[in-house]
This record gives sequence, structure tokens and C-alpha cells, in this order.
Amino acid sequence: MEHSKLSSMLLALDSLSIYRGLLENRVISKVKALLTSLNKADVVLREALNSYHEFYFELAQESATMSLKDYILEQIIFDENPFTLQHQTTQSNSSNNIIEKAAAQDLTNLQLISQLNPALVKANLFELYKTGPYATLIEGLPEWILESHSLNPADHLNHITAHINTCTYWSDSLEELKKFHQHYGCGLFVRYFAFVWERANGSGYIRGIASPDPITLNELVDYQNERSRVVENTLQFLEGFPANNVLLYGDRGTGKSSTVKALLNEYHSHGLRMLEVPKAYLADFPLIIRLLKNRAQKFIIFVDDLVFGDNEENYTSLKAVLEGGLESKTSNLVIYATSNRRHLVKEYFSERAGLQSGNHNEEVHAGDSMQEKLSLADRFGISVVFSSPDQKRYLKIVDGIAAQKHLTIDEERLHREALQWALWYNGRSARTARQFVDWIEGHDAIKSPNC
Repeated sequence: MEHSKLSSMLLALDSLSIYRGLLENRVISKVKALLTSLNKADVVLREALNSYHEFYFELAQESATMSLKDYILEQIIFDENPFTLQHQTTQSNSSNNIIEKAAAQDLTNLQLISQLNPALVKANLFELYKTGPYATLIEGLPEWILESHSLNPADHLNHITAHINTCTYWSDSLEELKKFHQHYGCGLFVRYFAFVWERANGSGYIRGIASPDPITLNELVDYQNERSRVVENTLQFLEGFPANNVLLYGDRGTGKSSTVKALLNEYHSHGLRMLEVPKAYLADFPLIIRLLKNRAQKFIIFVDDLVFGDNEENYTSLKAVLEGGLESKTSNLVIYATSNRRHLVKEYFSERAGLQSGNHNEEVHAGDSMQEKLSLADRFGISVVFSSPDQKRYLKIVDGIAAQKHLTIDEERLHREALQWALWYNGRSARTARQFVDWIEGHDAIKSPNC
């Protein structure tokens, strides 16, 4: 009986079609290797035990719950395949019944595989090795659990996981899975909400960030007027209304980058995603647009500390996307950039002199080049200036951060040392204020008699 169940599970794995990519998964590939070793006409105990432990090792590496069922459910939710891609697109108005029927059959097969348990494997081995010194060895094999009932911290993942679990047949969850992918997308974009564009072996790719900067809007003190314009534009974008690309520029340490990152933490549950693109890879914008267009989520392309040298051509790639080109930007994508400079491309006095120069080596139309450089910042629909605070505003920021940390420090001392800190280090800024409060909190804590 046990051998028959194991044979059915192996056949179920071989029968996967739409979710066939899961066969490349490290845990599921080890499940297949284990089932294959147990279904041979002449089962070799050593080979079976090796397969068992290799599977167990991978499950322990990849699953926090040690439940094969939970792990398979997670892979179903995150998988990117013809079914999930069909329903995550913003232009999906109809369903492909043939693909859905195949997906439903795959869910039935995966449900069967999820029922593999240590007792079933051990019973099969006991049938083959009833006598000899092997019984104790088989009995001592480590075990995994069938179901942990643990919940994922993300509410939308909790909902779909619980729904599939409540279905007698996983194939009955197909309609709910369609709604899930229509709203949250599929693959990498369900698993993560923060990403970075990287390159390897000459090719660009999107890498998910497991632990993005946790900064929130509530933690950012002052600059409410500046920040409100960025928040308002982001909300328009999320609601599907026209929205602008945004340039946040101004003095260092004033919270430009923190503002953008805080937006992600505030609104990722509303479908917002953020992809950071290093300045060196701006030429990859056409490829990035092709990868993100028609996705269910809304993407902020984040370019931090943007400035171009006089001989850099990468700014033409950014300019083409901002203003529109053959590979046009889609409605689910906006660009937010930060810079310490209003003019993003370096300009030299020699270029202005070239306007009246009689030097044969100077450009004939020097004015056109100068205007092209100055025009890049103008192509952002919204520009927000973050200026260094005066003394009063700086101390207000210090007070706000200290209040957030519930510090009980005499105000006169707090202000006196905050001003001294700004003189000693980086000048007045929101970043300097936070660095000072972190220092004084630690300084007073270590001096405390209770420490």
C-alpha cells in the first residue's frame, strides 16, 4: 500500500505541466530523487537513505516550519508560470481555459505530493528491510511535520494560504488564485517589494531585497511641506491617476533618500514596489521597462544621488525615458531621483565662454550643448527642494527625534550639545540631528549607574 502511494506521488511530479518549473526547485527536486530511489525495482538502502537525508537537509535549509505542505503552498503562491503570468498582467481581460484546466490538474498533483510524510517513507523501507540491523537505523531517520499552521507576516499571503488550506481539493482554489495574481502579481514581485537592478556576466537582472530600509514617514521629522508634495504625487500614481516623475534635490543630509524609501514602507501593501537603479546602469532603462510594463503593481524607479560628469552619456538614456522615446514609459512606472545638485549635468565656465569664442577647437553650437545639459532637471514634472535647516529648525528636528526615542534630557543641555555637535561634525541637517541624538542616547545610557 505504501509503495503504491509513493509511486502515485512520483507520477504526480512527472505529470506537472504549468507548474513544471517547480521541478527545478531545490527541495522539490530532492523529493523527486527520494521518490525515484524508493520506486526502483531493487531498492538500495544506502541510496534511499542518502536521498532521504539530502531532501531533509534542503527542507531544513529552505523552510522555517519544516513542513513540506507549507513549503509547497509557498512555491505555488510565488511561482511564475503561464497561468500566473496570464492573470497578473494589467491587460488581462480574458482567461485561457486550456491553461486553467492544466493548472487545476497541477494543483491536484501538488496536493498529493504535499502529503508525503516520514511515516510513509519509513513504512516502505520497513517492508523491504524487515530483518537485520537496519530497523533501528530506519526508525531513527529525522522527521518533518505535515503542517505547521504558521501564518506569513504579510496579510495577503495569509489570506490565500488559508483559502487553499480550507479547500478539500486544491484545484477548487483556482478562482481565488486568479484574483490573487491579478491584484498582487506573481513571482519575484509577490515575494518582495523592494528591488535593485544588478548586472552579472554582461546581463542585467532584478534582485529582490529581503530586508529593505525600515524607515517610515512617521520617523521623519519636519520637512512636511516638501514631503507632502511627494506623498500626494505617489497617491495619485497608486490610484491610477496621472502622476509625475519627481526630482528631490538640495543639501546633503536633509532626508531626500529617506523620504523615497519611507514611501515604500508606507504604501507597499497598496501595490507599490520600488526598483533602485544605479546611475551606471541607466542605459538598461529600455530592458527594465519591458520587464515591468503591464505588471499588476506600481513601480517607482529610484535613482539615488544623481549627477553626471561632463563626458557621461548615460544621462541621454534617462532623458529619453523622462521625455518619452520609442520604448515609452508605461502607466505603472514613475521615476523618483535624488540629487544634491539642481543641475544634474556638470557645466563649466569654458562652455559659456565658447558662446563667443573664436577658438576653432570650440563647438560651433556651444549654446545648444549647454541648454541640453540644463534641461535634464526640467524634464522631471515635480522638483522639490530640501534645504539645510537654520538653527531654529535644526533644534526642532533634534527635539522631534529625541521625543520619538522618549529621551528625558534637559532641553538646554540637549540644544547646547546639539549645536556643538553640528559645529564639530557635518553642519546642520536632519541627518546630523539624528546622528547626534543616537550619540547622546548611547552616551547617557553607558554613563547611567544602572548600565
